Amino acid sequence: MKFGLGVPTGTEGLMYPVPYADIDQAVRLALEAERLGFDSVWGNDHVTTQAYVREEFAEPPRYYDPFGYLSYVAAVTERIRLATAIMVLPFRNPVVAAKQAATLDRLSGGRAVLGVGIGAYREEFTAMNPGAKLNRGEHAAEAIQALKALFTERRASYHGAWVSFEDVESYPKPVSTLPILSGGNAPASRTRAALYGDGWLPACLTPEEVAKGVADLRAQAEEARGGLPAGFEVALQLAVCVAPTMEQAWEKFRASQLHNHMVSLSKTTLKDQGVEDLATRNLIGTPESVRERVEAYRAAGVDTLAGLLFAANTVEETIDAMSEFSEVIM
Repeated sequence: MKFGLGVPTGTEGLMYPVPYADIDQAVRLALEAERLGFDSVWGNDHVTTQAYVREEFAEPPRYYDPFGYLSYVAAVTERIRLATAIMVLPFRNPVVAAKQAATLDRLSGGRAVLGVGIGAYREEFTAMNPGAKLNRGEHAAEAIQALKALFTERRASYHGAWVSFEDVESYPKPVSTLPILSGGNAPASRTRAALYGDGWLPACLTPEEVAKGVADLRAQAEEARGGLPAGFEVALQLAVCVAPTMEQAWEKFRASQLHNHMVSLSKTTLKDQGVEDLATRNLIGTPESVRERVEAYRAAGVDTLAGLLFAANTVEETIDAMSEFSEVIM
C-alpha cells in the first residue's frame, strides 16, 4: 500500500479553514510528506471561490495553481510523485493541459500523475464561461482520449463533439507513460477509467464498494480493450482522524472543517452517502481499527490511499497528525 498527502492548492474554505496555508506552508507540507515516507502529494484545482465558501468566511481562500505549485515542489524534492486530484478537465483546453503536465513530468524526472475529472462545482465552469453549455461527462471522455493522443503521437488530431484540434505537435513528450487517473465515484467515471485511463481515483468508499467498483472496471476493460493496462492504479481519497478511542476520533473529526466540507458534499459529489456513514467510509478511529481498515482496502484492490486529508485546522496540527500516521499506521 502506498500513501499520498492531499496538499493545499485549493483547500482553504473547503477542507480547511480560511486562513490555513500560505505558499511557504503549502510547500512545507510537501517536504514533510517526503520526509515522513509518503509516496505522493495530490493537489486539487479551483479557479474561483464557491458561493457557500463566500457565505462562511469573511476573507477569500487562496487557491494556488496546481501545476505551478507542483513544479516548484519538483525542484525541492527527490522522490515523491506529483499528482493532481483532480485537474478539472473543463478548465483547460487539452492541448494546454498536455503541455503543462508534460512540462511537470520533465521537470520532475517522470514523477507526474494526472488525476482528472469533471469538477465538483459547476459554478466555477459557469463563472469562466457565462452562458456556455457543456456535457461535462461526455467532454471528460473526449478530453482523456485527446490527452493520450497528445502524450503519445507526434502529430495529434482529435475531433469530437466537445474537444477538437488538428495537427498539434506537442513536445516534449512525458518522460515515459504519464498516467491519467479518472476521478470520481459515479459509474461514468469508472467507465472512463476502464476504457481510456491508467487508473481510477474515487473518494470515500467502503472496502466493499471499492471491490465492486474494481470488478466492474475489470469487466468493462476486458470487453473494451482486452483488460486493464499494466500498472493500472486504484487510488482512493479519504479523510484521516486517528485517536486513542473511537469516540475521541469522531469528536475530533466533527470539530474540523474537513467534516463540514464532507457534509456539504453529501448532496453532490458524495451523494447517496449519509453523513452518519463518514466514519465507515474514511480512516477514522483508533490505530488498531485504522490499520485493519487499511488492510481491508488493500484486499479490496486499492493500490494507493491518495490525497489523504487530515482532520486538523492548522498546518502544525496537520504535520503532527501526518507524523503520527506515518509512525503508527504506515
